[in-house]
Amino acid sequence: MKKIKYYYNTNSLRYEKLVTPLRVKLLRIFGFIAAAMVTALILVSIAFRFIPSPQAKIERARYESMRANYEIISNKVNTMQQQMAALENRDNQVYRSIFEANPLPDSARAKLIEQKKEVEKVEAMNDEKLSNELAKTLNNLTARIAYQFDSYDEIEKLISNQGEKLASIPAIQPVSNRDLDRLASGFGLRIDPVYGTPKMHKGLDFTAPQGTPIYATGNGEVETAAFSAGGFGNHVIINHGYGYETLYGHMVKIKVSEGQKVKRGELIGWVGSSGKSTGPHCHYEVHVNGVEVDPVYFFYNDLTPEQFDRLLKKAATGSAKSLD
Repeated sequence: MKKIKYYYNTNSLRYEKLVTPLRVKLLRIFGFIAAAMVTALILVSIAFRFIPSPQAKIERARYESMRANYEIISNKVNTMQQQMAALENRDNQVYRSIFEANPLPDSARAKLIEQKKEVEKVEAMNDEKLSNELAKTLNNLTARIAYQFDSYDEIEKLISNQGEKLASIPAIQPVSNRDLDRLASGFGLRIDPVYGTPKMHKGLDFTAPQGTPIYATGNGEVETAAFSAGGFGNHVIINHGYGYETLYGHMVKIKVSEGQKVKRGELIGWVGSSGKSTGPHCHYEVHVNGVEVDPVYFFYNDLTPEQFDRLLKKAATGSAKSLD
């Protein structure tokens, strides 16, 4: 039931029914609607400002994704810059070790060709696609760098092993022979000086005064340092590894002991005439995988090509008799 309101009329001195004019009602309604609209606008404004729309949420997610990708890219770029600097340094060391040169990398040769293609490709992308493509490219580049590091590790091992191998190969003469006049008997069939019969001479004989130093011809480990009455007398056998072995016979005195590590050019004993020998000399042999080979072909580290040619001819035309 609608509540009726009354007011006291001072003119008529009576209570009369309160009637609201239509104009006042319309003004009240308009005021309410206006207040509601203003309030709604304020609420919508606040909502748009602090409560994102679905589209805004999508754009926000895309932005966050791009920012995350950018941070990943930035970190990867910094890491790869450090890795590439290390690779360049190792690359230079590898080439200097092998070729003593700095070759032009393939990337530099292809740079001008690929640059134009990359620019055209980038210009056709939007920000999100560009970010994703960059992330994919950097992931691929990271994998390639890791593979390259493995490759360089393998190369460095090969270089290290090759260096050790080169230092171990018997590559110098066992006695000082600057004038090339100490080679008395070469490799091959020779007349035995004691029995007078042809016999395979499995090394070279270097004549020298008793007490002349004898040197290791390559890095290795002394396998034998002993005396043999009927053979090489005081002799040393060095195992150089990689299938190489050398023998030094008829020493007057041995300096090294079995199991000792020696370097190329290190003193191992002195020339003598112990064992089966007709005079002071150093009998020198080179064994490759257990087979005796002509040592003259290993004297490349301390001879010029001209000296090597002279020594080769001297070994071929030396005495028909050996000294042991």
